[in-house]
Amino acid sequence: MEASGTDEVDKLKTKFISAWNNMKYSWVLKTKTYFSRNSPVLLLGKCYHFKYEAWTWPDALHIENSDSDSWTSNTVRKFTASFEASLSGERELRTPAVSLKETSGRHSDDHAVRNEIYHRKIISWFGDSPVAVFGLHRLIEFGKKSGKKAGDWYGPAVVAHILRKAVEEARHPDLQGLTIYVAQDCTVYNSDVIDKQTDSVTAGDARDKAVIILVPVRLGGERTNTDYLEFVKGVLSLEYCVGIIGGKPKQSYYFAGFQDDSLIYMDPHYCQSFVDVSIKDFPLETFHCPSPKKMSFRKMDPSCTIGFYCRNVQDFERASEEISKMLKISSKEKYPLFTFVNGHSRDFDFTSTAANEEDLFSEDEKKNFKRFSTEEFVLL
Repeated sequence: MEASGTDEVDKLKTKFISAWNNMKYSWVLKTKTYFSRNSPVLLLGKCYHFKYEAWTWPDALHIENSDSDSWTSNTVRKFTASFEASLSGERELRTPAVSLKETSGRHSDDHAVRNEIYHRKIISWFGDSPVAVFGLHRLIEFGKKSGKKAGDWYGPAVVAHILRKAVEEARHPDLQGLTIYVAQDCTVYNSDVIDKQTDSVTAGDARDKAVIILVPVRLGGERTNTDYLEFVKGVLSLEYCVGIIGGKPKQSYYFAGFQDDSLIYMDPHYCQSFVDVSIKDFPLETFHCPSPKKMSFRKMDPSCTIGFYCRNVQDFERASEEISKMLKISSKEKYPLFTFVNGHSRDFDFTSTAANEEDLFSEDEKKNFKRFSTEEFVLL
């Protein structure tokens, strides 16, 4: 009985600390987000409509959680029920929900198992552990090289460079085919990107590397200029876009899409139960958002970093053309927020930002970090 009482006290203490941290760092409330059934939802370059299809991760509706009293599992059940109820009038138009077992019956077992392995592997890279290649422990260590420490505010541009370093230093074999390029002064130098993609460091693999292009931009002065609304919509509508690192002043979000004039985002600061990703079949529900949030575009902080993904050189060349066209249309009479330029940065007398072996960040990068300090709001 004494052990049972101790467990209850520990659980209550954990819940209290979690609630306090949520209020302290992001004031997250468990409020329901309403989406219009008459307007399409744009997520990561793909258009969804409630009348014809669901836009959630299908397996999230069939997760079995050992902790039946956890808030996440209850939320998933409530979200499933409300989602199905909201679409009850369009059931004949909607594709029926398919269970994981039924899906496995249609596809080969090898395919299902392979997807499950990759799914868990990718999540494990972001685990709450010092050995996780993209975990907070590792990112903070990279931040220390730029003069930051845990608890400091990190701006979107600084985060972009830290992510680049994390990928460059990752030794996992599955990450050797990926590289990150961070735009310099709102300019993407095409030859620099292609050089990164064709860098022969993949142990004899002659294939092009995939590249994530991160472009730090500012959408106004003290506040976001509403003239950039259509630009942000256009960016999030591109198939190459992987979202925007941004938020409200002093509060960071990840923008993944939009509906009408509202941005759809996820808040990374909501406290969740710890999950040991090193164990087999670790629970997945804490890593998936059962209900994303919406925010008016006008509340967006002007400082942000836009992300694009290209699978190979040919994909990058197509993407640069499409993005350039979108930038030209959205800029109207003004200068575009960023540009794609043929050639290398050195051709335009810009100093290379490659780090030397003795120091993880070059002196130029450290100067950039100081310059970005006035627009920092991402807390790690």
